[in-house]
Amino acid sequence: MKIAALQMVSTPNVERNLETARRLIADAAGRGAQLVALPEYFCFMGFVDTDKLAIAEAHGDGPIQRMLADAARAHGVWVIGGTLPLRCNDPQRVLNTCHVFAPDGSLAARYDKIHLFRFEKVTDGVRESYDEGRAIQAGSEAVVCAVGDLRLGLSVCYDLRFPELYRALTSPPCDLISVPSAFTYTTGRAHWELLLRARAIENQCYVIAPAQGGKHENGRRTWGHSMVIDPWGEVLAVQPEGEGVVLAELDPARIAAVRTQLPALQHRRV
Repeated sequence: MKIAALQMVSTPNVERNLETARRLIADAAGRGAQLVALPEYFCFMGFVDTDKLAIAEAHGDGPIQRMLADAARAHGVWVIGGTLPLRCNDPQRVLNTCHVFAPDGSLAARYDKIHLFRFEKVTDGVRESYDEGRAIQAGSEAVVCAVGDLRLGLSVCYDLRFPELYRALTSPPCDLISVPSAFTYTTGRAHWELLLRARAIENQCYVIAPAQGGKHENGRRTWGHSMVIDPWGEVLAVQPEGEGVVLAELDPARIAAVRTQLPALQHRRV
């Protein structure tokens, strides 16, 4: 199966972002991709975190979800819809939600991001802090879905730092893990590829990591480097910055060969 990680540099304008996503999905499908994955916040990168409250959608309804379903149906592909803000029981917060749509446009899975990014640092006496939890409500359940004969495990961005989540997805093991992200430039440069390759190696599966990549209109710079990694930890394809389509082949025989050569998943004791 040919799979595609789509890299974007999203803006504060939803319709512009949706048009970019439509174009990239069409491009990937035209180049033979059967599964395409969008980055975290593909639909909206506001000026402040609370901006996303105004565009939050109800589960199962809204222009962002309709675009994803329509694109999947129009091109006959699986679409991992990055993330979008979904309304929750707290009017001051939203869920950061990843939807998976099947080639017929039906909803195959929904995952609400569990781990929320927070940091605090002091540089030359100036304190900086950021807390996703101010505007986002954390999810609570690990989610795996069937993509034809393959098992797809869902995660989002900061989840990447918590290997126990990925172990929860491996009973039985996944064939593919998705990590739509909007890593900061600083943390991405230090840890992005290292963590992605670790998740692929320890779970002996493919990892698809579509990311935001570039300088955004809100002044933020994201790391990019969308990539696909194989079960041995080899980076098959990558795009450093800017919009683009990262294509690679997911080969079930490669998964089987790695797990036979080094059956680490069978050797687990805890």
